[in-house]
Amino acid sequence: MFEGNIFGKLDQQLQHAITDAGYKVPTPIQEQAMPYLLDGRDLIGCAQTGTGKTAAFMLPILNHLVKVRKPRHIGHPRALVLSPTRELAAQTAENVKKYSKYVNLPFACVFGGVSQFGQVKDIKKGAETVIACPGRLIDLMTQGILFLDQVECFVLDEADRMLDMGFLPDIKRIISKLPKARQSLFFSATMSPQIRNLAGELVRDPAMVTISPETPTVEKINQKVMFVEKSQKDALLIHLLKTHPEWTKVIVFTKMRHGADRVNKKLFREHIPGAAIHSDKTQNQRTRALEGFRKGEVRVLVATDIASRGIDVPDVSCVVNMELPLETESYVHRIGRTARAGESGAAISLVSGDERTQLKAIERFIKKTIPVDRDHPLHDEFAEKKTGKQNDGLPQAPWVHPANRNRTNKKRNGHKSFLGRRQPDFGQK
Repeated sequence: MFEGNIFGKLDQQLQHAITDAGYKVPTPIQEQAMPYLLDGRDLIGCAQTGTGKTAAFMLPILNHLVKVRKPRHIGHPRALVLSPTRELAAQTAENVKKYSKYVNLPFACVFGGVSQFGQVKDIKKGAETVIACPGRLIDLMTQGILFLDQVECFVLDEADRMLDMGFLPDIKRIISKLPKARQSLFFSATMSPQIRNLAGELVRDPAMVTISPETPTVEKINQKVMFVEKSQKDALLIHLLKTHPEWTKVIVFTKMRHGADRVNKKLFREHIPGAAIHSDKTQNQRTRALEGFRKGEVRVLVATDIASRGIDVPDVSCVVNMELPLETESYVHRIGRTARAGESGAAISLVSGDERTQLKAIERFIKKTIPVDRDHPLHDEFAEKKTGKQNDGLPQAPWVHPANRNRTNKKRNGHKSFLGRRQPDFGQK
């Protein structure tokens, strides 16, 4: 079935499950990490989301649980995956469900924001794997519902995000409850000194696997900058969505929660199916929004950076940055929601004059000058001059036709006056 690649070393039932899921050839992180993990080695992996990382660690763990069967003890899981966000935990759990389709390996996914009743019920069914966020995990440990004394495989996923969210004390508390004899897996998109120190406390004699550290792959993402007055960003977004019906799944990022709600209301008024996702939303609201987006019932997902990491939604046509993030790495994680699994995608940043510092910092970080698209009706020359881009000799985006440039350099206010104009196709070169 998988003769000649690493998937062929998995239990036959797991092979059947991943065949059903459409897996054929392992990704680089799977090809490099899985041999070590199948041998029981500790591992430090530096890889972005969307690289197949979840399968790289979950398949060997499930393979171990299948090969080494033990009596189940309620509330004493054999594998623990620690995730920074509810969405990432739920996504990992979905993958576990998919991979364990033909094996009897119960699991539980625990996170806050919802009632613990269903989660406790799954634990009491004999969950051998627990995927958890730190807060709810500690809560269940405190209640005497979960114990970590029999954990054989421990995964700390998105460690850099964990630290950004202030989970370091919780992580250390959880690690202190784990058995000394265990297999530990540590994954992070970046490797700062603080991250390395944490990894050093967790793993023993680890194998090291690195997939594009610090300089994430952005080559397949068609990036561009559109200069526009801050007050006209909403109008430009609406215009882009109306003139590009081929964009069936779009993620729009805002810096603030109220900004996400504002944009979502504008979409509603323009009869564009949208949903907002941010930390003020309940878990059920966030789950419904993501499910609607995955199914195509919601065309536009408006999100804060809570959704920029770990959300693996296939076939995202375009990512739009309503504002540039203050942290340069967040830009890469945002645009990485498109161009998943080897596909191409587009990322548009709507930049106003006061975002010069962020734009320059992002370009330094990705080691690439982002092309400017002047061929839109709300192009703002003042913003472009203020950011110092007009004389950079930048290559024009492939969708810009020279004959249109003079026409679009004029400043236009409002979007109603230009909705009927013919616009270039961003989706084609």
